[in-house]
Amino acid sequence: MKKLLALAAALLFSAGLAQVKLDYWLWDANQQPAYEQCAAVFSEQNPNIKINITQQGWGDYWTGITTGFVSGTAPDVFTNHLAKYPEFAANGQLVDIQPLIERDGVATDIYIGELATLWTRDNARYGLPKDWDTIAIFYNKEMLDTAGVSVEELNNLTWNPQDGGTFEEVVAKLTLDANGNNGLSPDFDKDNVVQFGYLTVDGADAYGQTQWSHFAVSNGWQFNDGLYAEEYYYDDPKFVETIDWYAGLIDKGYTPKFSDVNGLGDNSLFAAGQGALTTDGSWMIGWYLDNSPFEVGFARLAAGPEGRKSMFNGLADSIWVGSKNQEEAWEWVKFLASAECQNIVGSYGVVFPAIQSGVDAALAAYAERGADVSAFTEQALEPGGTFLFPIADFASEVSDIMTSAMESILLRESDTAETLAKANEEVNALFR
Repeated sequence: MKKLLALAAALLFSAGLAQVKLDYWLWDANQQPAYEQCAAVFSEQNPNIKINITQQGWGDYWTGITTGFVSGTAPDVFTNHLAKYPEFAANGQLVDIQPLIERDGVATDIYIGELATLWTRDNARYGLPKDWDTIAIFYNKEMLDTAGVSVEELNNLTWNPQDGGTFEEVVAKLTLDANGNNGLSPDFDKDNVVQFGYLTVDGADAYGQTQWSHFAVSNGWQFNDGLYAEEYYYDDPKFVETIDWYAGLIDKGYTPKFSDVNGLGDNSLFAAGQGALTTDGSWMIGWYLDNSPFEVGFARLAAGPEGRKSMFNGLADSIWVGSKNQEEAWEWVKFLASAECQNIVGSYGVVFPAIQSGVDAALAAYAERGADVSAFTEQALEPGGTFLFPIADFASEVSDIMTSAMESILLRESDTAETLAKANEEVNALFR
């Protein structure tokens, strides 16, 4: 009887352990299958923990996170962003995992570059790296061939804010009206375009990660003075002239009108055959390959006056301070940041993981699909070729101010210099 009671108690204890369920959120549907696989492996190793993964689109995702903080329904663990975490940390919404790292002897020097450092502030740490990304040109090979533009030519374009350089020349050449005239022809009808040379649909935000940031920084501009800086430079003449040129592509008919396509996404328009070129992030490689009914290639960014420059961003997983299962959440975060999980993610060929072995797995997966992704990796390795996503306080407020300003400019409703000067004053007032 004692043995039976002991067995029953053990079974009840085991069943109790199996009831620990962690909610994990991410916003990228392309990455969900990879993390489902990580969760399956993790649960095999930790049968007392079940991972429930939820994916939501970018806008709904952050609304759900911030609302969940207030209502007590936020996920235990979630994919976090460099633009978001300082605000969350300042509001006491994230677990400082540095004491846990020290307790368990978790190595933080296994990640590429300074990815791990980006998630620290005042001796606290709010996430472990999961991946990194850079920006490149995505092109429709058929449209290039028809226009007589070679991939080598595309890889060696130059850009400046005065006349757009050879980049704008190629964009004009790839833009066609209904009569077959390209943007270089005196007969080109900018009001009747059937193929855009360059898709710049979005960009009405504070960062222009995939849209205008690489142009602006290659022109010698910078967002601010670095980590947690308290002054932005959106009124800098170098930024003003860049955005003036960028918005001017709409006026010339080389890119769609913002009012016509806002919210559609340049990737969807590209896959629908509406344009020859776009700029996007490495996390979107798989999407373009899977959804474009034509050959897609990836080329280097155009070199500006200060060379080629790409925003470099890295995501991490954070633990909500309100989680009732913080110890189990920490075990999951450790696994997500481990080589075992990142090698799995890499094998899916959707992102470049934060650990080199995961990157190698990703490169092998892309090569198996015949995709040359060196435009992204070469940019990352090029000395001075990257700049960080701005990490500073008041991210939500900065985003609101700049989104409104950029929408006004891209809708061609206001003067670029005046609008940016006013917006910059509002942004910097937040820090005063």
